[in-house]
Amino acid sequence: MANTSSRTLRLLSLLQSHRYWPGEELAQRLGVSVRTLRRDIERLRELGYPVRGNRGVDGGYQLAAGAALPPLVVDDEEAVALAVGMQAATQGSLAGVEESAVRALTKVVQVMPPRLRRRVDALRAATVPATWEDGPAPVVDPEVLITVAQACRDAERLEFGYTARDRDRADRLAEPHRLVPMGRRWYLVAYDLHRHDWRSFRLDRLTAPRRTGARFRPRELPTSDAAEFVRTGIRTLTSTHAVEVLVHAPAPAVRDKLGRWATVEELAGDHRAGPRCVLRMSVESLDWPMMALGALGAEFEVRSPPELTELVREWGARFSRAAG
Repeated sequence: MANTSSRTLRLLSLLQSHRYWPGEELAQRLGVSVRTLRRDIERLRELGYPVRGNRGVDGGYQLAAGAALPPLVVDDEEAVALAVGMQAATQGSLAGVEESAVRALTKVVQVMPPRLRRRVDALRAATVPATWEDGPAPVVDPEVLITVAQACRDAERLEFGYTARDRDRADRLAEPHRLVPMGRRWYLVAYDLHRHDWRSFRLDRLTAPRRTGARFRPRELPTSDAAEFVRTGIRTLTSTHAVEVLVHAPAPAVRDKLGRWATVEELAGDHRAGPRCVLRMSVESLDWPMMALGALGAEFEVRSPPELTELVREWGARFSRAAG
């Protein structure tokens, strides 16, 4: 039988899954009697954990929300996910929480075993933050993210499958340079050894990455940094729309709402016209700027592209019909 301390931690971990545990099942999981389980539950309550219990034949236990946050028990993958999430917060993805995220990240990483700390350090060292993108994107497999990050950190060649924009899939061999989170997408900037040139790869299109064990000497990137390389690549896509809109609102207010996905330039001029600014973004779909402009709550005029003007007319007519 496990000692009392380790058994208590195991019990806490099970309860923190937020499911309701029948007493008999929970006791079997821990390898103890129902009577011993009750004593362990009482010990958790004495430590401040609000464990709710139901008596009777079908009685069981569930961890409730308390007045204060007690210590949490997390597994390896959860610990890495917490550290990665807090790292993203320190980069300003959520306004106002950067300082708290730094403190929390420090506490989590400090108590991590070396094997987990190396995984978090790989992500941190291989990541370059960016500031805008064209909206939501598919979720990336954490194992793909970690494998690629470790290859970037160790300057180790990487093999993977990749599905291009035209849905053509091919195997790639590359020298990974940096990871770039842009909006809700992740990009790998790497030197493609098959095409003998620098490329950016979207991680949600990348499959089965495998570290080859072959080290390489890092090459010089053709732009100032990896984030700028990704931006440049997105702007030059043939299907990308360059959006420019005149917004009748102060530039700071527009930046507060859309600064992560667009550049906003304050426009000086006739004060009688009120505060105005120019909003620019590059997007693959015009639906995203339509939703963003609608959420601004301000008057605007589309300067380019013409397709966005037509889309405004189409959406306006549809909304007018919906309003009767």
